[in-house]
Amino acid sequence: MTAKTYAKGEIVLKQGQQCQNLFFIKSGLMRGYFLSGKKEVTTWISCENELVTSISGFFNQSAAKETIQALEPTQVECLSYEVMHEALEGYPEFAKINRQLLEQYYLMAEERALLARIPNASERLKYFAQSPFAHLLARVPYKYLASLLAIRPETFSRLLQQV
Repeated sequence: MTAKTYAKGEIVLKQGQQCQNLFFIKSGLMRGYFLSGKKEVTTWISCENELVTSISGFFNQSAAKETIQALEPTQVECLSYEVMHEALEGYPEFAKINRQLLEQYYLMAEERALLARIPNASERLKYFAQSPFAHLLARVPYKYLASLLAIRPETFSRLLQQV
């Protein structure tokens, strides 16, 4: 694994690039987003002790569908695709750790999928405020949270006063 540090606002991976690494966030905050026209659409936000990568870009070794950006000064441990597969084949204990980390990753993905399917903006925000992601309300710029929740920023600010 390789340690790296990213500055606030720094792009870690651009949409369309091949993703070589799986990132474990030691400190800081990252988001994934894609461009829809000229609009950035946030798809996830992750912080300490979470894994991030471009799922299709990393596991298929193909073009990333999302851009990954540091939202705060962020320290990560990077695990390359090649090293991960060598470790999985050579160390049974790594396979167990990998499975546990992927389980957590999928649980968080399920939360995001459920959240995205709530049709009412107010209910989506209420669900978010009671979810494992609630701590992000105090940490993430509202424009990114509004994008994640598919709510216009002005509506997000108004609804937030009701939560």
